[in-house]
Amino acid sequence: MMVGLPPDLDDVLEEAWQKTRRVPGYLGENEARFLGILAACAPAEGAIVEIGSFKGKSTVMLASVAAHYGLGPVVAIDPHNAPCATDPRIAAGSSTFEEFLVSVRTAGLAEHVETHRAFSRDVAKGWNQPIRLLWIDGDHTFRGAKEDFDLFTAHLVKGGVVALHDVLNSFEGPIRVFVEEILRSDRYGPAGVVQSTAWGQFRPEDGKEYADTARYVVENPMRWKTDEENPDSRR
Repeated sequence: MMVGLPPDLDDVLEEAWQKTRRVPGYLGENEARFLGILAACAPAEGAIVEIGSFKGKSTVMLASVAAHYGLGPVVAIDPHNAPCATDPRIAAGSSTFEEFLVSVRTAGLAEHVETHRAFSRDVAKGWNQPIRLLWIDGDHTFRGAKEDFDLFTAHLVKGGVVALHDVLNSFEGPIRVFVEEILRSDRYGPAGVVQSTAWGQFRPEDGKEYADTARYVVENPMRWKTDEENPDSRR
């Protein structure tokens, strides 16, 4: 998937993680660092779009990497409303917006984040930019996650990557979208899961080669072999 890793990537990720780890949220370290790799290395041109910012943990990681490599501002979309199914402890009528702003400012990244305090469907109505990395961590219902996927992957450029959070959690939406819209699609190539983050690369020209393998895994899970037994068949 990657054309080549920047020689300073390890240092950039470490610096970004030290900022990210201070922000409240539910993004694990391995996931955060992988998200940074996607931001730095997805072989495509376009915007980095985040749907679901919460208190800014993933925003800080993405913006730190984007700022270093001159990738433009991270487009952070979130209504910052409550109650929130992914965090029921947030009181109804309250908001995470001020905490989000504090996180971004404290990390020194305010000028590298384009903030949209809005529902993703409303931002999508006027969206016309190509997207190289789409990070979906908003509404975790199937209807909500699929809507985010459908509205914004329409702008994903060839070689770009879409990633979804919480695919291995108790929510229905992210895992169904990953399986039904990426693994079973002929338009996505390399794909995988890091901790609870799933990802797939948009490859409309040769995605079918990968989809045939992925479809077999999904439909025949008990017959799947290990890499050693079947080294050429893993997606």
